Amino acid sequence: QVQLVESGGGLVQAGDSLRLSCAASGGTFSNYPMGWFRQAPGKERDIVAAISSNGRVTYYPPESVKGRFTISRDNAKNTVYLQMNNLKAEDTAVYYCAARYYIGDGYYTGLNEYHYWGQGTQVTVSS
Repeated sequence: QVQLVESGGGLVQAGDSLRLSCAASGGTFSNYPMGWFRQAPGKERDIVAAISSNGRVTYYPPESVKGRFTISRDNAKNTVYLQMNNLKAEDTAVYYCAARYYIGDGYYTGLNEYHYWGQGTQVTVSS
């Protein structure tokens, strides 16, 4: 059983940066592709970024965050990060990290493809 704990959220102004962290425990972290999702009030939970278990492959949805957000991982620290730059009011949401088991270059973008979820961290961007 994998436990995930997000941190790093907060209240920032438009144009600011934040780095979210997700610390994992209870499994061999290097065997788990990871994803970051976000959910704004009244909206569905959507993929923000994904990374393969070995960190070699990443994914970002077109247009919404590409070029502003960067996902990375440190398998020695059992942690995945989401660097968010040039934040906009529309980035306001609860951000969740997620994990599933797979060894290799694969990544996952679907909500139902992930087996483990963190509790979420709130990011609020004021304009």
